Amino acid sequence: MPVFARPLARLLIGLTCLASLSGCGLFLVGGAAAGSAAVATDRRTAGEQVDDQTIELRVSSEMNKAFGDKARVLGTSYAGRLLLVGDVPTDADRQQAETIAKGITKVRSVDNYIRVGDITPLSVRTNDTWLTSKVKSQLVATENVPFRTIKVTTERGIVYLMGKVTADEGQRAATTVAGISGVNKVVKLFTIVARETLLVEPGQQGTAAPVTDDSSSSGASSPSPAGDDSGAQTMPIK
Repeated sequence: MPVFARPLARLLIGLTCLASLSGCGLFLVGGAAAGSAAVATDRRTAGEQVDDQTIELRVSSEMNKAFGDKARVLGTSYAGRLLLVGDVPTDADRQQAETIAKGITKVRSVDNYIRVGDITPLSVRTNDTWLTSKVKSQLVATENVPFRTIKVTTERGIVYLMGKVTADEGQRAATTVAGISGVNKVVKLFTIVARETLLVEPGQQGTAAPVTDDSSSSGASSPSPAGDDSGAQTMPIK
């Protein structure tokens, strides 16, 4: 390559890297950010991301085989921690769904928030999809919230947040979401990590919704709730 072309090539590579934040993170040097405090990347390894996609596909397949049209069970996985939401006819079905989920390869723990009752109407599910988009947009716009590593699931107006975050980041994210119009409650299912362990620096309107904190520093799930709120500690966010 001609000598004069090398600086141009390096510049193009650098611009490509900046345009794809998910592939090129902002690394910490000596515990301080090498760039701005903006969100840099997903904090899961590439292997964990692939495993999570596989887990979610397996959940969909296995639940469909087990329940068919009589139930609706959805799974969201983050680093092997699996969230189950949806509707089943009986508590026995709810327990069966959890047992099936725990048997899926690479699932480390299960947070069972499946509701016993009739299948949620399409209109409510459509609103949940809209709320999820609204929540994600708000997290992107909130300073010092690692939005790229937070997974958002909305079920009947309840927003579940998953990801590897510091305690401050998790609280900031939950407070932001709790202030969004239409959100009934926020459930934190974060894995809490120390800032020193991170390779990447993370990036109201109306009455705030309550926040349930089921966060864990180890990734192990707390006892599965018997319904929407059983066993959960709810705290108001002002």
